[in-house]
Amino acid sequence: MSWWSRLANVFRGNRLSREIDEELQSHIEEALEQGRDPAEARRALGPALRLREESRDVRLIAWLDSLRADTVFGLRQLMKNKVTSAAAILSLALGIGACTSAFRLIDALLLRPLPVSEPEQLYGLARQGIGPEGKPATFDGWAYPAFRLMRAAVRDQAELIALSYSERTDLTYGSDAEMEKAFRQYVSGWMFDSFGLRPAAGRLFTESDDSRPGAHPYAVLSYDYWSSRFGRDPKVIGRTFRIGNDLYEIIGVGPERFTGTEPGTVIDIFIPTMMHPGAQRSDWTWMRTLARVNPGVPMEPLRAKLDATSRAFEEDRAKGFSGWSKQQVDEFLNHRLVLEPAAAGFSDLQTNYRTALAALGVLVALVLLIACANVANLMTAQAAARAREMALRVSIGAGRARLVQLVLVEGAWLAFLAAAIGGAFAWWSAPVVVSMINPPDNPARLFLPADWRVLGFGLVLTVAVMLLFGLAPALRASAVKPVSALKGGEDPHSRRRLMHALIAVQTAFCFLVLFVAGLFVATFERLSRHPTGFSPQGVVTLETVTLSPQPPALWDQVAEHLRRVPGVETVGLASSVLLGGWSWNNSISVNGAPPNGILAYLLQASPGWVEAMRIPMIDGRDFLPGDTYPGAAIVNKAFARTYFRGEYPVGKPFEVVFSGGKRLRFEVVGLVGDVTYRDIREPILPQAYFPFHSVDTEGALRPVGQGTFIVRTSSVNPMAMASILRREVPRARSEFRVSNIRTQTAIDQSHTVRERLLARLALFFGVVALLLSGVGLYGVLDYSVLQRRKEIGIRMAIGAQAGDIARGVTVDAFSMVLVGAVAGLALGFASARYIQTLLYQVKPTDPRMLALPALTILASAILAALPPVIRAVRIDPAKMLRAE
Repeated sequence: MSWWSRLANVFRGNRLSREIDEELQSHIEEALEQGRDPAEARRALGPALRLREESRDVRLIAWLDSLRADTVFGLRQLMKNKVTSAAAILSLALGIGACTSAFRLIDALLLRPLPVSEPEQLYGLARQGIGPEGKPATFDGWAYPAFRLMRAAVRDQAELIALSYSERTDLTYGSDAEMEKAFRQYVSGWMFDSFGLRPAAGRLFTESDDSRPGAHPYAVLSYDYWSSRFGRDPKVIGRTFRIGNDLYEIIGVGPERFTGTEPGTVIDIFIPTMMHPGAQRSDWTWMRTLARVNPGVPMEPLRAKLDATSRAFEEDRAKGFSGWSKQQVDEFLNHRLVLEPAAAGFSDLQTNYRTALAALGVLVALVLLIACANVANLMTAQAAARAREMALRVSIGAGRARLVQLVLVEGAWLAFLAAAIGGAFAWWSAPVVVSMINPPDNPARLFLPADWRVLGFGLVLTVAVMLLFGLAPALRASAVKPVSALKGGEDPHSRRRLMHALIAVQTAFCFLVLFVAGLFVATFERLSRHPTGFSPQGVVTLETVTLSPQPPALWDQVAEHLRRVPGVETVGLASSVLLGGWSWNNSISVNGAPPNGILAYLLQASPGWVEAMRIPMIDGRDFLPGDTYPGAAIVNKAFARTYFRGEYPVGKPFEVVFSGGKRLRFEVVGLVGDVTYRDIREPILPQAYFPFHSVDTEGALRPVGQGTFIVRTSSVNPMAMASILRREVPRARSEFRVSNIRTQTAIDQSHTVRERLLARLALFFGVVALLLSGVGLYGVLDYSVLQRRKEIGIRMAIGAQAGDIARGVTVDAFSMVLVGAVAGLALGFASARYIQTLLYQVKPTDPRMLALPALTILASAILAALPPVIRAVRIDPAKMLRAE
């Protein structure tokens, strides 16, 4: 009989049995026709049952048939215990779904290779050393002249590719009134060819398109942008658009799957690096560098050559650092170049969320382990209840392997049903998590396909889960001793010891999840309440641009027009917004002395800006309309402490020292309170504010091309006025256009996006872990009461009180809870150092951080123990004795 026929017979079931019975009956009828006695004919043929089994084994695949039978039996067992099966499936589904969702995020951001040829050959160039704040830091920004030197030095070993930081910019395909936003990136002309990419339409850049500054104003659209913006219209080739005063021609569309080298950001428009205004500047680090290393090239000699070239460039550049101390120059030059694997690209999102996603992955894995322990306890209890069934199976010839298979198949039903539900949860939850890390002005975009990588991970995870919770109960069930089981079973204490051990494991993991969740929640609360020194409520920021730089008087006219809009309290002008991510710093000299090595952070602002931000004016005055840059300055208290040794600063002069030795003199006219400047996590920095209007060397006012109006409104919801303010700016002066509108509150909150995400998810998984642990403890205690009900009845009959019964039922389980909590505390302390970079002003040893998970677990354990204890103390001794 062919293999396919035997495979088909496995699924014929009753029909195959009827055919075998008919064949056996035909043999008996044939013997009767020959005149033989019916009884003798049957004896000669042999036992019918044995013949039927032997015939089935010949006609089908025996092991596959037994697996099919166990599968059907396992499904019936699940249907027989619907409530407990549903609880087990849902708890596993949550764990599997959360793990799969976490894998989708980690894979999309950190693991999935770029869709280019041989991505494993890609490395990112970075420098490691002491940063301006005196702390270890990593820098991935490079000046283009340094890039060109390094590329020439290693041309025979690797190809270097320049890639600017992605930027969301304004552009128009028509008039200024039709401005729109798009993500732009400057790239080397040879990038597409080096990556082995081919155009979807038109052509891609070549090296000749990136040879001379400003010579080739070309653009390549990404396939995603071409599809969403132009509906894949092939006529887009040759069309032009304008960014600022630069006109670009679209020459092609990139391949479908390539959206840039920054996971989390989908680039819309690629432009040659030579079109960047900083392409020839040595003091502007505006780009990253990728290296495609040739096969067989040793990494260390390559790194050393790049390091030497970079250091030579920086040494030459450092000769112009007249405002730097010797220590600063030495620290700057002692940076070490490193090559970091970049097969998955590299981006700020990767840097900011690498540790956070790892912590999230550990949390969801712990929740899954708690769920597995729960199901293992459930299956152990079921195995105890089915001990006689297993003994009978052994007695009639079932081997140990068959019993293991029987129990594992039941576990497989639980695991695969849970995986199906968990897959749906992962499909929904991963995009939700991505939406939680979206700043309003820089949304993250991650591709989350359900491809073979995700499906393979889900399959491996499901099988691992099945073995994790099902193997131990299966082995115990298969080791049943028929004589012992049929006489009343083995010692129940052995099973309780296993279940109590799993309770300790559950408690340890639950404590760890709650402990880490407490740290993340405390970090988010402290950052959210961190004083900034100004009042963000009611403030709207209008980032405004003009087609060409306009006289300062026109900017003042627009500000005055906005002050007359109903609902507006006051208006100020600034070069940028506080906490907006932009910074400007330089060295400071007092009384002609050399700079002290501490950088001051600078900002230009108009009269009324201090009032609009509600920064307290401690002494002196605000800017006057006639104040210009250079000239007057307002400083904060940190500036006075740093450069004037805490002395009264108003009226005193200082100089800003620029690269190359240039100095500009200022006089302090006002002293204000300290505010956060660049990052909410940073200590207060010394800051100086200069007038928004500046003059040239001839004393003439310089025209201004961009600035930010700071508008304080009386509205509780300032964004409700956004559309009105956007219209009023060009109404005041048609040359002006609002590029971006944000509230200062939203800007502040963008600094806590990661902490908010971790706090919410950790708190959610902490609640789930606590619920699962409570259910697990309840199941163990309920099983214990069920197994010991006769013993409890006897104890009550001889005078045991309710307290004694409650203590006897719970003492072992609560001891394991205590052991698990101590183990969880140790794990918490061990893990805290790995997540230290995610914490802010939170100490893991804080008694409150320890007390919260301990008290929560204790309360959960008490609530879980109440129903079994009540059931135990309500046992009727007389009824138990009669049953005995």
